Amino acid sequence: MSVHSEIEEKGKAALNQILEASSLEQLDGFRVSVLGKKGALSEALKQLGQVPAEERPKLGALANEWKTRIESAIESKKADLESQKIEADLKKTRIDVTLPARRVHLGALHPITKTIRKISETLGRIGFDVTTGPEVETDFMNFEAVNIPKDHPARDMQDTFFLGPGVVLRSQTSPVQMRTMREEKWPVRILCPGAVYRCDSDATHSPMFHQIEGLWVDKKVSMADLKGVLDFFAKETFGSQVKIRLRPSYFPFVEPGAEVDVSCAICAGRNPHCQVCKGTGWLEILGAGMVHPRLFELAGYSPNEVGGFAFGMGVERIAMLLHDIPDLRLMFQGDERFLKQF
Repeated sequence: MSVHSEIEEKGKAALNQILEASSLEQLDGFRVSVLGKKGALSEALKQLGQVPAEERPKLGALANEWKTRIESAIESKKADLESQKIEADLKKTRIDVTLPARRVHLGALHPITKTIRKISETLGRIGFDVTTGPEVETDFMNFEAVNIPKDHPARDMQDTFFLGPGVVLRSQTSPVQMRTMREEKWPVRILCPGAVYRCDSDATHSPMFHQIEGLWVDKKVSMADLKGVLDFFAKETFGSQVKIRLRPSYFPFVEPGAEVDVSCAICAGRNPHCQVCKGTGWLEILGAGMVHPRLFELAGYSPNEVGGFAFGMGVERIAMLLHDIPDLRLMFQGDERFLKQF
């Protein structure tokens, strides 16, 4: 038998085998037996060396033609067999349309975001507008502009991240207050929420955390106004039964300054073993005070015309109290088991 006839015969036989294939496994076996290195078509081509040189190109072209036809037939048959398999699987599988659907997991706001929104909404009801500013600040705006000169001991407390000469990651949101006063005429009543950065990390501190500060500047603003705002905030946030107290304290940008505590909403000071207040009956939540006259001068305001107060709190601290979170670091680990609780 000539090589030409052998190629034709084996090609036709392969097409018939492909048409008769009843499974994908059988089809793949036919492909290997015909087109593989030791397949029928390859074996026929090995005989090209026995034919005259002038006939070899024609036989080579014929072999390639049959190879293309066989590959096309295999792909077509494969598609048919896969379709048949899907149909057979569907007939075997019974779908109970009366079964309840799977619950779709819905995302939720992070506890820090929820706390910022809660504080902003609460104080927004008495006229405070939310204002934001850059997280990368100048050394001047982060320190000198809020009455913390280069040799001030408060700089040691900040543990600031320096990005370059005169450039820092802000260690507080106070620069937003100064920027606002420099850009706007009084009266000013703003909240400044945002991320701040300090070199500190443990169960109650993070290198990046969130603050929200408040500022009210107007004529005849007094310490009584400050106490009234903070009392309103505490009762709206922790419950109408809580009380506040102000303890004298020092902050460079206010004079006088105070630490602000709320009464423990868990034990009301009656349980010496309370895990929340440690038996003291009080929880520190923020710092506050009357704006230092130096800040009014730097902002272009006249200290003789206006007065004002400022306060600031750590958002994570408020979130931990509201949701009984034992470790601040849980809020930054992205653990779904923790986040799904909110």
